[in-house]
Amino acid sequence: MVNQLNNPNQESAMCSYIVEKTAVEGSAKGPNGWMRIDTANVFFDHPYHAPFSHVLGIDFVREADGATERVAVELTADSARALVKSIIAALDNGEAAHA
Repeated sequence: MVNQLNNPNQESAMCSYIVEKTAVEGSAKGPNGWMRIDTANVFFDHPYHAPFSHVLGIDFVREADGATERVAVELTADSARALVKSIIAALDNGEAAHA
């Protein structure tokens, strides 16, 4: 959780710690190179790093290996919604092109 140390102008607020956990199959590139991932933890709350009051955060991990590494992103709500639209469009267009 980012607190007033990182965002001194941020109002004092309680974090919800509500996380949506989704099983995924794929790979992600972290600081130690490529890793297999099996879980995406998705939340909307105060960021750890991004300079916004709230973000949609996604942590990609491999729980099967104890989740010792992760790849994380923090997006504004508008950016997250735009990304969802782009993902759907890419899937729809790509699947149609490869059918």
